[in-house]
Amino acid sequence: MTKLAIFDLDNTLLAGDSDHAWGEYLCQAGLVDADVHRRRNDDFYQQYKQGVLDMNEYCEFAIAPIVGLPVTRLAELHADFMSQFVEPMMQKSAENLINEHKAAGDICLIITATNRFITAPIAARLGIEHLIATDLAQAAGVLTGRIDGNPCFQAGKIGKLQSWLEAREDASLSMQNAVFYSDSFNDIPLLEAVGEAVAVDPDDRLRQHASEQGWRIISLRSG
Repeated sequence: MTKLAIFDLDNTLLAGDSDHAWGEYLCQAGLVDADVHRRRNDDFYQQYKQGVLDMNEYCEFAIAPIVGLPVTRLAELHADFMSQFVEPMMQKSAENLINEHKAAGDICLIITATNRFITAPIAARLGIEHLIATDLAQAAGVLTGRIDGNPCFQAGKIGKLQSWLEAREDASLSMQNAVFYSDSFNDIPLLEAVGEAVAVDPDDRLRQHASEQGWRIISLRSG
């Protein structure tokens, strides 16, 4: 049976957080009041690390500065963001892990709480076709600043993955025949739902839980 290799993105495949980095990019690019935006961005990031983030509120904050911009301008901004902030977070060891799964014939999938605008180009850069992310609402082809559907966060990742599996109608793919790599305790619900859970450079809470459960713990930060 085809195996499903699922990867969290931020602080797992990337050596950093693309969502938080987007806020830093907006400050650097002069698109926001840097002091105010950075303070709020840091506050939201602390809430995420504590597991109490309101993803709807955060997404509206993160996307507000670019709401209504045309697609061409969004592409320019994201290309600049990729060059300045995302490329330095790329890890050769993470790309090697992805390639190992591909060589084994596995289906690779990124599942992330970070919104699709930020993450779709990153997934493409990593050579991963399948992406489940927090979707953003659009009207007349431009972002409205709101989430479309439910956030892909904490237990919400399970529902998103179930819907993705159902849409594929491939009997060989299932959560039980899947491995999930993540760094965050926020992903414990999905880690517990898959056949194999792997903690990657985990935060303290996930490291403790992974040790108690006997899950594999690895690092991608060494190369």
